[in-house]
Amino acid sequence: MSLFFFLEAMSGHRLSLIGLYSDRATGNESRGSRSSLLRHLTSKIQATGPITVAEYMREVLTNPLMGYYVRNDMLGPDGDFITSPEISQIFGELIGVWIISEWIGAGRPKQLQLVELGPGKGSLAADILRVFTQLHSVIGDASVSLHLVEVSPVLSRIQAQELTRTCSHEVDNTDTPVYCSGETATGLPVSWYRRLEDVPAGFSIFLAHEFFDALPVHKFERTQKGWREVLVDIHPEKPEQLRFVLAPSPTLASSALVQADERRSHVEVCAEGGVLVQQLARRVAEHGGAALIADYGHDGTKTDTLRGFKGHRQHHVLADPGSADLTADVDFRYLRRMAGGGVACMGPLAQRAFLKNMGIDARMQVLLRNCTDASTRKQLINSYALLTDPAQMGERFNFFCLLHHGRLVQPQVLTGLKLEKRSPAQLPVAGFTELSYS
Repeated sequence: MSLFFFLEAMSGHRLSLIGLYSDRATGNESRGSRSSLLRHLTSKIQATGPITVAEYMREVLTNPLMGYYVRNDMLGPDGDFITSPEISQIFGELIGVWIISEWIGAGRPKQLQLVELGPGKGSLAADILRVFTQLHSVIGDASVSLHLVEVSPVLSRIQAQELTRTCSHEVDNTDTPVYCSGETATGLPVSWYRRLEDVPAGFSIFLAHEFFDALPVHKFERTQKGWREVLVDIHPEKPEQLRFVLAPSPTLASSALVQADERRSHVEVCAEGGVLVQQLARRVAEHGGAALIADYGHDGTKTDTLRGFKGHRQHHVLADPGSADLTADVDFRYLRRMAGGGVACMGPLAQRAFLKNMGIDARMQVLLRNCTDASTRKQLINSYALLTDPAQMGERFNFFCLLHHGRLVQPQVLTGLKLEKRSPAQLPVAGFTELSYS
């Protein structure tokens, strides 16, 4: 079945920028919590010495009481950054088409688990599920379920409101891996987890959109004495400020994480990302499915990419910890190496190329043809440019996927006495291959 069928079958559109829901603390409370986080960090450094950049990021972003992701609703125009699903519905729709294409390519299994890591406001999942509803005749009687891995209580409540309305409920038993559950308006079960390993086994399509770039990274610099890890310390002349320093001697991380053939002078290694991609690769290899990772990143070429964002502007990563998002570009070469040989890896491919291969131009034509409101048409065109323009997100954002090796097996040619028969040809991998829409 061609992607053109999918693109034509989906009709209707919503505004490119969705409404926002805010549950953030007041300004005074936020300032107080950030001051408390700074005191917490300085106390830790005074007690044990300078901390790694990875530990600093972990505390700033996910500290159970004061972490940025735990306390804040940071997405959207009123937050600190905006993601592709909030920019345009088309992004999520094309990801939905990608999932269905891979499900078909895998032989239409009876079970389809959609697992999203760090689902933000739930916009991406909502757009995908809308595609599932519109293409229900294609999915048929397959058992579809949604599984969300989310550590932020604030965001999980927003996701529940977006996806399940009033159907969701929190689980009282803290020992159960599912801490919240509900159903969509169409009856699909939705479950929330804090860890990927708690998601049930089975054929799954994993999505990680702007997730890996928020995982903690270790930073290393090449010196005349060898590799040294970058640490976070208290400024000696300004005790209420933090600064970067170099470890005087090799650390366990600098000895274990920097590759012997590394040629760059500054390296960022996301050990948690390496462990996570190994978990994804193992699940895909054992139970089938695929993992699609979409993020700002590079193929082992960049050096110092750690940065902070506050109010859609760059913010010094050590200033006012807890008030800004911290992010580092994903090293896809490292993820490919950590995934190992048990799965096939494709990409990284620039977002512009991926979306065009998925048929974003054809989908835009459908939306514009059905839209008569001038302001909405302008908004659609602007969001398209933001997603695909090389100077904006088109080249800076990349797609990378893990596939079961069986997905790429070439069809065998079977010969008989009179007829030559071919086994069904495998579908090309959508997005990573230029497809025909006729």
